[in-house]
Amino acid sequence: MHVQIPYGSVARTITVPEQATILHSHSIPPLKDERETFFKSLQNPIASVPLVNRLSANDRVAIVISDITRPTPNERIVPWLLEALSFIPRSQIVILNGTGSHRANTRDELIQMLGREIVDSVEIVNHNAFAPEELVLLGDSASGVPVWVNRRYLDADFRIVTGFIEPHFFAGFSGGPKGIIPGLAGIQTIQALHSAPLIGDQHSTWALLEGNPIHQGIQDAVRLCPPEFMVNVTLDQERHITGVFSGDYIRAHYIGCAEVARTATQAVPRPFDIVITSNNGYPLDQNLYQSVKGMTAAAQIVRQGGAIIAVAECRDGLPEHGNFKALLQMREDPASLLDMINQPGFQMHDQWQAQKQALVQIQADVYLHSSLSDDVVRAAQLLPAPDLQATLDQLIQRYGPDPSIAILPEGPVMVPYVAAPAATV
Repeated sequence: MHVQIPYGSVARTITVPEQATILHSHSIPPLKDERETFFKSLQNPIASVPLVNRLSANDRVAIVISDITRPTPNERIVPWLLEALSFIPRSQIVILNGTGSHRANTRDELIQMLGREIVDSVEIVNHNAFAPEELVLLGDSASGVPVWVNRRYLDADFRIVTGFIEPHFFAGFSGGPKGIIPGLAGIQTIQALHSAPLIGDQHSTWALLEGNPIHQGIQDAVRLCPPEFMVNVTLDQERHITGVFSGDYIRAHYIGCAEVARTATQAVPRPFDIVITSNNGYPLDQNLYQSVKGMTAAAQIVRQGGAIIAVAECRDGLPEHGNFKALLQMREDPASLLDMINQPGFQMHDQWQAQKQALVQIQADVYLHSSLSDDVVRAAQLLPAPDLQATLDQLIQRYGPDPSIAILPEGPVMVPYVAAPAATV
């Protein structure tokens, strides 16, 4: 049978055996009227009074958004927010692009994200985790993490964080407090919350909040600088909004996460020999760094010694900015890379992504079908798969005569897991 797998802005078609298992998220119908539902949510928020009742015309407002590595529909929700805040002059509003430790987004990218009218009429600031003069140290969180946060965020009278909720490969779920930290955090804070022991903890994983030390660390840090209001959405494959969760940034986020957990996780009875995954296309697969997420989703259900084929365009390279590329080239194999990262005192931003990739590679061979050259793929310690179909056919021969195969067309949007065996009596 033929299966389409998202790849950049298009799709790759692959022929798989009829007995292959295709795992999709549960279909949720998009909202009939996104705008109407959005405004109703602002008027009837979760654990909060209505948004407009909490503001005055004199307030200075900060709106925090996700950067271009996330598919958040900023081009819709930000204009709606500004419409709801129309009684506040735009000169008193700043949009903070929560880049975390990612690169700044260009003007063209901001126009793509928000529309030209907003880019031309509202101040937009790219967060810079590496600029101490743009940050404020608030002290240590309850988890002992030094909390450095964007100064412009702290200067606002009223702070609104936006975002979208999906499973996250080590923080449990995206959205909620993550929009603030790491979104607007300094690099010291980001590194502390992405340390090797935390990343390696078995509870730092997909679709888990309770007992997740990274989620707990993020919550503890954000308690020192909480947003006054949150607006998060859930999405379908076409970026249609399926739900709006606004109000208290903890309570509303938990309710949204529970809804996502119901629709975006799926049990399988046993691990597979071969798992084909995507990173759900652009913008999620714009570079290899982001595409590690799809690999870790596949690792949930691939057997030890099996194979993963990751389909990700990587139009932005590994990327060239940051330390991810350098980290992958500091050791010759995944095991040595993990040894280096786990050494006491080792600290280098982006190490968490290299660590997650290496942990997947300890479990299975990882092939990458992308726009990157074979040499670049090999330098990233992965196996090139320029011909996607040929790679699968070779693996079927290797694991034959009838290997078990799973396909995750949506990659990290749908998180599979191996069900615990039923208890015997």
